[in-house]
Amino acid sequence: MDAPVTKKKLGLKERYIAMTRDLAWDTTYQPMDKVFPFDKYEGIKIHDWDKWEDPFRLTMDAYWKYQGEKEKKLYAVIEAFAQNNGQLSISDARYVNALKLFIQGVVPLEYYAHRGFAHVGRHFTGAGARVASQMQAVDELRHFQTETHALSHYNKYFNGMHKSNHWFDRVWYLSVPKSFFEDALSGGPFEFLTAVSFSFEYVLTNLLFVPFMSGAAHNGDMSTVTFGFSAQSDESRHMTLGIECIKFMLEQDPDNVPIVQRWIDKWFWRGYRVLTLVAMMQDYMLPKRVMSWKEAWEMYAEQNGGALFRDLARYGIREPKGWKQACEGKDHISHQAWNTFYNYCAAAPFHTWIPKEDEMQWLSEKYPDTFDKYYRPRLEHLREQQEQGNRFYNKTLPMLCTTCQIPMVFTEPGDPTKICYRETDYQGDKYHFCSDGCKEVFEHEPEKYIQSWLPVHQIYQGNCFPEGTDPTAEGFDPLMAVLQWYQLNVGQDNFDFEGSEDQKNFAAWRGEELPSADQGAK
Repeated sequence: MDAPVTKKKLGLKERYIAMTRDLAWDTTYQPMDKVFPFDKYEGIKIHDWDKWEDPFRLTMDAYWKYQGEKEKKLYAVIEAFAQNNGQLSISDARYVNALKLFIQGVVPLEYYAHRGFAHVGRHFTGAGARVASQMQAVDELRHFQTETHALSHYNKYFNGMHKSNHWFDRVWYLSVPKSFFEDALSGGPFEFLTAVSFSFEYVLTNLLFVPFMSGAAHNGDMSTVTFGFSAQSDESRHMTLGIECIKFMLEQDPDNVPIVQRWIDKWFWRGYRVLTLVAMMQDYMLPKRVMSWKEAWEMYAEQNGGALFRDLARYGIREPKGWKQACEGKDHISHQAWNTFYNYCAAAPFHTWIPKEDEMQWLSEKYPDTFDKYYRPRLEHLREQQEQGNRFYNKTLPMLCTTCQIPMVFTEPGDPTKICYRETDYQGDKYHFCSDGCKEVFEHEPEKYIQSWLPVHQIYQGNCFPEGTDPTAEGFDPLMAVLQWYQLNVGQDNFDFEGSEDQKNFAAWRGEELPSADQGAK
């Protein structure tokens, strides 16, 4: 009698392949290249899609179970926070302005990422890459929903949150993160993965989620901490997708190396410019601080990122072109950004203020070589003017960088007393840039960036006024017309924190005496 044959149990890797890649098939009615045209036109050469590896080997049944458990815990904390009036436990009402900036400028990017990964997940020939991209698309949609839900609690009590999606399409400084993702979405699938999964998720995302969420905990905001760490647990898979994408392209063909290097140069610089907003949040918008932007940059960029690029050197990849300039900028960008928003907060849906004396001292300790020398005198002068009733608001419009769309506020490498200014001519027009990095990005693809929707240009052209506005009417105020187009509640969503409704209401809720103008400034 023959012995019964026992079926060998599939290992984890074989089971993952059976439940993902083996579900794919080659097309018959149409050629594969016609069904999947997008992963060819960038010049990237892929010889064997089966070499794509997902170290997590996550299947959809495991994914839903894993995410479902996280959702239960997340919403339990959010609901408990709301029921116990958690908004009263935060350190200071000024902290809420960091949340305003987050829901205005970061949360919409999660939805953009969802759209992008859903798109590229359709257009990869390899099934492994498609599955990984589709899972990340679901992740990003979940992040958008949970972050919106958690922050909606603050919308009941504070100004500056009610029109975040509307503002994302219109407000001047929000064109910075918006242009980053629209640039990535309008690239090919491999460039999109390099931009978002590698340069942003792998190299730069820790600078956003880890220090800021730690700062939220330090300021008593457990709702934000919970959704932040829930999202960050997904980021481990996202970062793995990013590094896998880069290594996969580099290992497939040596002709891919210069293409990938150019993308890394471009998207590192573009991501670094977007993080200017995060640098400002960390150094100026958290009443109780955990670490400075400089410390976060040294830990998460210089140490982690430096090790990464040393590892990629075996593939022929060097550190990004703007790496040294970015490392030098860690001493400056947060201060330069805060000064800009202090000047232009009349047209921004959040409040600004002059740091208190103990906060100035903290900044002096964290930036011993630059703050007292370059930035403290400016802040002290503005504080003196404010105490005299001359709080300064700049009603002019600044020149914008054509690439990153940030006002021209950054200084020359090696000389923080001189504004960095670059320009180039293309088809008879002159274009302006805040740095060599932005200028190089433009000059490689000028046809793309001449289409940039620059808010200042649009305002001067009269495209940012409510319908029916007559700019020739007597007493016409262009700033007020723009704010109406933004749908800002003037005096509630913008201007200075001192004396604002947010400050008064928060003090009243907690039974605290509102400080006088002089005490508030000091």
